[in-house]
Amino acid sequence: MPRMIRKSDLPQKTCACCGRPFTWRRKWAKDWDQVKYCSDACRRGKVPDRTGATENRS
Repeated sequence: MPRMIRKSDLPQKTCACCGRPFTWRRKWAKDWDQVKYCSDACRRGKVPDRTGATENRS
């Protein structure tokens, strides 16, 4: 059986949109150098505000 790798041992990056750290995933193995965002929502640039407040656009 292969040796298990702990998540803490995997490489990490910081999301270019929200600034949160995210960890390497197997599906990103081939293009890890090009990965910039932690999720599809961040990639689209539509991350909701953490405070819960909505902008009032008039």
